[in-house]
Amino acid sequence: MRKLVLASLLAIAFATPAMAQDADAPFTGPRVEGVVGWDRVQGGGSKSDDVMYGINAGYDAQMGGAVIGAEVEYSDSSNRACAGARTVADPRLCLKAGRDLYAGARVGTVVGGRTLLYAKAGYTNADAKFTSDNGTTETTLAKSHLDGVRVGAGVEQSLGNRVYLKGEYRYSNYEQGVERHQALAGVGVRF
Repeated sequence: MRKLVLASLLAIAFATPAMAQDADAPFTGPRVEGVVGWDRVQGGGSKSDDVMYGINAGYDAQMGGAVIGAEVEYSDSSNRACAGARTVADPRLCLKAGRDLYAGARVGTVVGGRTLLYAKAGYTNADAKFTSDNGTTETTLAKSHLDGVRVGAGVEQSLGNRVYLKGEYRYSNYEQGVERHQALAGVGVRF
């Protein structure tokens, strides 16, 4: 019994500095979060607003007041942008956005000890389906994986116990003149 108590005291003694270090750097470590928000797809002279949703994972390292990190994300949307009258003379052309994959980096600064302001940039790849509808027939013109670049900025608030909330705006510019604006909220956990 005495060995068990001694082992427990040693474990607590060695764990306490590690916990104190985490409190001093709340934005360090691997993280996973769910995101949801507004999604605007623009292309071919049309635009459409819908809801996006996804999951993001990353790793951040806090060094004093600075934070650097890498992240990946899978998101999806049922967004569909259309233009045209759905006639033979003026067929309705539509762009349907599908899944979006992202890999990039972020840098930020800690404000007030529990708030992170950050900017991000990276590579993004989205599924897109282009269709034409002349009123009698809808034809798939192309299915593409559009490569692009994403930039964004956001704020993350540590709630303690490794849970955090975030808000973010980002802009993606893809091939074939397709653009995407998104404003989202997320909740995550840091391990």
